[in-house]
Amino acid sequence: MTRLYLPSLLLAAYAGVPLVLGGDAYVMSLIDAALVIGGIALAWALLGNLGGMVSFGHSAFVGVGGYVSALLTARAGLPVPAGLLLGGVGAVLAAVVMLPVLRLRGPYFALAILAYAHIFRILATEWTSVTGGAAGVSGVPPLPVIAGIDFGGKTGAYFVILTIVCVFAWIYARVSASHYGLALRAMHDSEDATQVLGVNSTLLKAAMLLLSAFMTGVVGAFNAHYIGFLEPDYAFAGLWVTLPIVAAIFGGYRTIGGPLLGAIVVYLLDQLVFKSLISSGHQLILGALLVVMIVFSPRGLLPLLTRRRERDA
Repeated sequence: MTRLYLPSLLLAAYAGVPLVLGGDAYVMSLIDAALVIGGIALAWALLGNLGGMVSFGHSAFVGVGGYVSALLTARAGLPVPAGLLLGGVGAVLAAVVMLPVLRLRGPYFALAILAYAHIFRILATEWTSVTGGAAGVSGVPPLPVIAGIDFGGKTGAYFVILTIVCVFAWIYARVSASHYGLALRAMHDSEDATQVLGVNSTLLKAAMLLLSAFMTGVVGAFNAHYIGFLEPDYAFAGLWVTLPIVAAIFGGYRTIGGPLLGAIVVYLLDQLVFKSLISSGHQLILGALLVVMIVFSPRGLLPLLTRRRERDA
């Protein structure tokens, strides 16, 4: 994505989408949901692309972030914006508990993170005095009204989640362009060689895990306030793992914009097109589409579009 495209894209996202689609609450709710998935996909891709780790347990960060923000705002009376940030902090603390598994590699790390996600879900279910148990937390405060703008509405919430995702994409780009990003990419080729050169690979991987957890926790907190309710089976659901992974791979998980593009395309296609064709089992078409993309463009949709644009230029 060139610098000339970025201002146009942001203008279209902040002005064009609300102007054209703001009157359709259903479509705006789908776009909000797609951006939630996109935010998680972006955090997942950061961990995989820079940290070199594949996670099957990001639902833990979604759930912890949501619960922390919901409980602090609903029961302690904290303002919602502070709750969003503290949701990210809560997810970071959950990631700190996971740090010992950084010594594992490949599928062992992925499965260990998945186990942690199940542990957190069980804790949320059984710790009834704090979380409300299986009944969940009701009455989660909505996003606030500021300067006459209701950020709890579909269009208002769109601006909030869009801003969150844009800020996280900017952070991702800054980390990737830094010398830490260079060291992280070098670790992919040979972690042992980078350690010989003095790179503390464990510290860098831990930093990526904590950053990815914070990003996911904030998105999870936003989602809790957006829907106004939280219970363990939803907060720690497997869909918070599968959909972001599908979106990131479809869009191109080694790019920054790919996971976001993948989330929007995959989710909107599934809800607006595939679901109308096959009301039950429409995910089959989604799976077939992912297979086609992997076979014909393993690097994803965004790199495919970029190559075509460069060829046509």
